[in-house]
Amino acid sequence: MIDTVLFDMGGTLEDIFNTPETLAGAADKIDQILRKHGMGTCKHPDELAVILDEGLKLYSAARDVNYMEQKPERIWTDYMLRGLGLDIRKLEGISEELAFAWENSYFNRSLRPGSREMLRGLRSLGFKLGIVSNTASLFQVFDQLEKYGIREYFCDVTLSSQVGYRKPHPNIFRISLLQMRSRPENSVYVGDTVSRDIIGSKAAGFAYSILISSQLTREKDDALQNAPRPDYTVKDIFDVLQVCEALIGQCV
Repeated sequence: MIDTVLFDMGGTLEDIFNTPETLAGAADKIDQILRKHGMGTCKHPDELAVILDEGLKLYSAARDVNYMEQKPERIWTDYMLRGLGLDIRKLEGISEELAFAWENSYFNRSLRPGSREMLRGLRSLGFKLGIVSNTASLFQVFDQLEKYGIREYFCDVTLSSQVGYRKPHPNIFRISLLQMRSRPENSVYVGDTVSRDIIGSKAAGFAYSILISSQLTREKDDALQNAPRPDYTVKDIFDVLQVCEALIGQCV
């Protein structure tokens, strides 16, 4: 019987996008933090933005080999700010501050309209709700949920930065299900990428998957071929309520 619905965060519950302007803003924020801690780079903001963008690409390539997330200490010393001659010990000490700032400034984030109403409806129907999200910050997702006023709806929040596995690795989904005392055959996953969310949840044995598009859908999925397809596709996040209501009582 379907009794659990898990959600991706960025691109799904949140509408997110990044642009050259958000990259520039993120670089400026990182520069401010470094200066605050006595680690100014003497780099022009435009140059620092290029360094950070290249570091992100290096880290993205490394983590996608086996879908493992490194801790902020390693991400910021070994990839994002590598080669700048900064004090490694001091940089490790502020790595979560940097990761938190990057997640909040590199992407423009807003809660999708209808999300609160959809979550309230699912909970009133008796569904257990959780989040499984890829993020390089330990705390940013929790902070954002509080800001949106929707933290109360979720019995579990499982993050790649905490557990070490990144979607589509099935273990990050399995960990969340174990924490929620749910079974994959009784669960639905809602996400915005086939490459991470649909492939990963199906590999973990979820009964159903729902796809909603975002900027990341195009970026991550354009090159996919012969990938599994979602069971449902929605244009509005509120439509998840209608889909899941129709699944009540169904068994796979």
